[in-house]
Order: sequence, then C-alpha cells, then structure tokens
Amino acid sequence: MNLLIKIIVTAALVLLISNFMPGVHVAGFSTALIVAIVLGLLNIFIKPILVLFTLPVTILTLGLFLLIINALIIILCTNIVGGFKVDTFFTALLFSIVLSVLQSVMNGILGEGK
Repeated sequence: MNLLIKIIVTAALVLLISNFMPGVHVAGFSTALIVAIVLGLLNIFIKPILVLFTLPVTILTLGLFLLIINALIIILCTNIVGGFKVDTFFTALLFSIVLSVLQSVMNGILGEGK
C-alpha cells in the first residue's frame, strides 16, 4: 500500500510542478502516473549503474555530480514516456531538484520517513 501511495503522490507532484515550471509538459494525470512509475523503475535499475560508472567524478565533486545523473534520468524518462516533455537539460536539472525536495516534504508529512 505504501508503494501505491508513493506513486500517486509522485504523480501529483509531477503534475503540480508541470503547471508551475515552464519547460515541463505533462499531458494529464494518467501520463503523470506513468512518469512516476518509469522514474521509479529508472531509479531502481539504471541510476545505480550510472552512479557506479561515475563514482570517481562523484567523489571529486563531493556528490554534486549526482544532480547531473538525476537530470539525465529525467531526460531518459522524457524519451520513454509519450506526453511528458522537458525542454532543456537545465529544466530537467531544476525539475529533479524540485521533485526531490517536494517528495521529501510529502514523505515527512505522510509519516513515511520513519
């Protein structure tokens, strides 16, 4: 049940961010649900591989390169999901930061951070 709630919350946040951030386009809530699922799957399967391959750069930048990896995951998601588009790399970077912060806030509010 927790997984379903996290997916719905992430979909709602994706839709909310797309309404306020120029350069992020989502066709509707069903597309946002698909984006939430695909982002979750990419974060589970692809992100650890990218982190492993870029570990020296990540260490040199004191972890800041993980922001670049998050933006690349968002761009990969735009290529997979139809109806979801992020215009530029900088927009994807900003979108990933805002989404991460809002997910942390929502996890704190819903009590899932314990």
